[in-house]
Amino acid sequence: MLPLGPDLPHTHPRPVHWLATAAALAAVVAGAAVLQPSDAKATTDTSTASAPGAGAPVVKAPDPTAADYPVDCGPAKPDVTDRASGDLDGDGRPETVAVVRCHSETGTPPSGMYVLAQPDGKNSEGGNGSGTADKGGKGSGSGPARPRIVATFLDPKEGMSIKDFALRGTKVSATLLGYSSEQVARCCPDLQREVNWQWKDGKFVLKALPVPGSV
Repeated sequence: MLPLGPDLPHTHPRPVHWLATAAALAAVVAGAAVLQPSDAKATTDTSTASAPGAGAPVVKAPDPTAADYPVDCGPAKPDVTDRASGDLDGDGRPETVAVVRCHSETGTPPSGMYVLAQPDGKNSEGGNGSGTADKGGKGSGSGPARPRIVATFLDPKEGMSIKDFALRGTKVSATLLGYSSEQVARCCPDLQREVNWQWKDGKFVLKALPVPGSV
């Protein structure tokens, strides 16, 4: 279990730990982050690869507003509060990382962070070991196919929110914000930890940065 960083400036100092457990996040990433075989072999498929070449079509990054997220916001769709696109796994095709949360005029609903890939033209069930992956592979009815969720970096069920989201090269970074107790107002998280995710050895690896002042 990873310790949280220092309390935010508006709170009183006290010893705290990640009650939402960064270990659980690591398990989610390890289970959900392995892209589908069609993605892993994309560099050998010249009909869909976006790498430069004669006649090779350019593959657009997935549109995060078109994805079907496993987030319960009632009748409304979740808001996409941040996004970034790039070739995260080096297969020559861009992915999109999307930060989403339910819309609210008060408080701060928990955020989710997902990696999206373009639809592969077929429905896959549980392809990467996560119940939240591969939603919308073909879409429904006669509408356009939706982007696939191929990795879950942060599940809203963890009760965290996000700031300082960025994609630099192939590294996704963010500061996770949490709450030390149920008594802390949902508008004002009092715990924080800087983390990043990067593709290594066939999966996304979560790294928590050292807590300031720790040895």
